[in-house]
Amino acid sequence: MTSLWELFLLWGVVVGLGTGFTAMVLGATVATRWFAARRGLVVGLLSASVATGQVLFLPAFAALSEAWGWRLALGLLFAMLAFATLLVLLLMRDRPVDVGLLPYGATEAPAEASHNASWGDTLIAPIRVLGEASRTGTFWILFGTFFIGGSTTTGLVQTHLVSICGDFGITAVTAAGLLAAIGAFNFMGTIGSGWLSDRFDSRWLLFWYYGLRGLSLLYLPFTDFGLYELSLFTVFYGLDWLATVPPTVKLTAERFGPNATIVFGWIFFGHQIGSAVAAYGAGLTRDVYATYLPAFYIAGLLCLIAALAIFAIRRSQGGAEPQLA
Repeated sequence: MTSLWELFLLWGVVVGLGTGFTAMVLGATVATRWFAARRGLVVGLLSASVATGQVLFLPAFAALSEAWGWRLALGLLFAMLAFATLLVLLLMRDRPVDVGLLPYGATEAPAEASHNASWGDTLIAPIRVLGEASRTGTFWILFGTFFIGGSTTTGLVQTHLVSICGDFGITAVTAAGLLAAIGAFNFMGTIGSGWLSDRFDSRWLLFWYYGLRGLSLLYLPFTDFGLYELSLFTVFYGLDWLATVPPTVKLTAERFGPNATIVFGWIFFGHQIGSAVAAYGAGLTRDVYATYLPAFYIAGLLCLIAALAIFAIRRSQGGAEPQLA
């Protein structure tokens, strides 16, 4: 690369598309197709795999980049992606019926959509489903809270934590270690969230997750970024890094039924928009005010708003289906 536009094109557009294709929506699709029971736990496990990657690779890649340069670290990442692609092609199947199984917990084969749909129907289906879902308040509440979720995780902390730590004299390798520690606690928190989602009201879970995340983000600017303060932040923030995913997927499945996977794709689109806004906004804050801390105040307040907004969704007297209050 010799120009900035090349970085935007390759890293922003190409890598962005690849990340979107293999992100949480794909995990939710796998969980929906292969599991009739324990879906919350399965979504939690799949979401926690993101944290596993952070724990294993962030410190290693940071140290490798510092010792041998970022090109070697990136080349190793490319090799790992190629290996993962081969594993998927060789071992994975689209549906349980492809290997003669029923979905876990199912007593009969689910009704499957026709595989003979035209390309036109396939491409227009997300737009049609969006038109239907966008007429409900529940969709916009979930879209908005996931927008806040993306802005306060991937957009702010994952993108800028290394730079934030650098402002306080913390090295890049140490900061990557903090991200890895956040990933380790997220591994426990997200799996636990999946287990809880199978047993408790998802709205209450989201209230606590967004509320605790907001408090942890508001707490950090009042610290001097010492070991004790950063450790405390790492624990509380890490436990609900992606813990909001299983209850959000469950609420989407309860409300939107057969179209839930596509609807969750649109809700996750809100997450990605939030990530983009926060990634740019936090950088702008740093340039204008010479500090990232105002971005943390805004992010914390947004999380508290999300914690309260989720109760605009209520359950009908019949039980299962959430409705807009």
